[in-house]
Amino acid sequence: MDKQNDYLALLPGARHEQIRSLRAEQARRLARPKKGFLRFQEPWRDICALPGAAHTDFSGDAVVIGRAAELAPGQVATLDRALRAFMPWRKGPFSVFGIEVDAEWQSFRKWDRLLPGLPDLKLKVVADIGCNNGYYMFRMLPHKPAAVIGFEPMLQHYYCFKALNRLAGQDRLFIEPLGVEQIGLYPACFDVIFLMGVIYHRSSPLTMLQEVREALAPGGVLVLESQTIPGIETLALFPARTYAKAPGVYFVPTAPCLVNWLQRTGFRKVELLSQVPTTAAEQRRTEWMTFESYLDFIDPRNPQLTVEGYPGPWRTTIRAIR
Repeated sequence: MDKQNDYLALLPGARHEQIRSLRAEQARRLARPKKGFLRFQEPWRDICALPGAAHTDFSGDAVVIGRAAELAPGQVATLDRALRAFMPWRKGPFSVFGIEVDAEWQSFRKWDRLLPGLPDLKLKVVADIGCNNGYYMFRMLPHKPAAVIGFEPMLQHYYCFKALNRLAGQDRLFIEPLGVEQIGLYPACFDVIFLMGVIYHRSSPLTMLQEVREALAPGGVLVLESQTIPGIETLALFPARTYAKAPGVYFVPTAPCLVNWLQRTGFRKVELLSQVPTTAAEQRRTEWMTFESYLDFIDPRNPQLTVEGYPGPWRTTIRAIR
């Protein structure tokens, strides 16, 4: 078994056989010699040939894995090519053996907003659904969780995390190539669930919240972060085709509407932690993410609106209890 996935002993209530069956099915799929599968496996394998980091630091804005002096020049060149093969980098920043990876999102800003309401993670089993490259998983480590399991169905992000953690060597971090659709395989398993940047991509957000709630142990904590629209009304926008040029967006609620969704699906002690407008200081193009970003999504004549004419995006963070 892949050591990065060897955590099921911590979750006696999980449906072990079904999870292992899904893993085996995924392994068979990825073993096919398809170009799309190989694209991210190859840089991961290149990184596996490099030594692990002697120095790590997960307490600052950038996740630090290794120092430049730990690698020979040729190894640094190999690492740089491999890291660039994972572009575009959406979450970050990272500093990997002295290579500064400036991602699209300044993710420490979101982390700083949720810190005042961060649940106690010490010796807790945590899930990060839609974990991307694992930036927030690394940031959780100073809080001493028993284990953090990331759920990430996109191969780009899945292999990027595996590569980063191969270098970081953190045995409390795990990842599954699964999405929120499979969270039902983990009934009452998690003490804390982070669900950040996911809910507005779901066509049935209330059903998803009910399933996520069932994956929490009684008394478990959900940290929910979502794109929202401004307003005090309890309503949600349903875009005709795209929202801020993103086609996979369904319901974009106001913060009060998001609170109502949580309460209607059985969560209690629902607490609004923060709500702030998205800005180009937090989301922007960089050398490591060269495609369109925030400023391309906003009406240049009125920054309060998206290019489609909808209310511009805010980011809202909420904490709730099962």
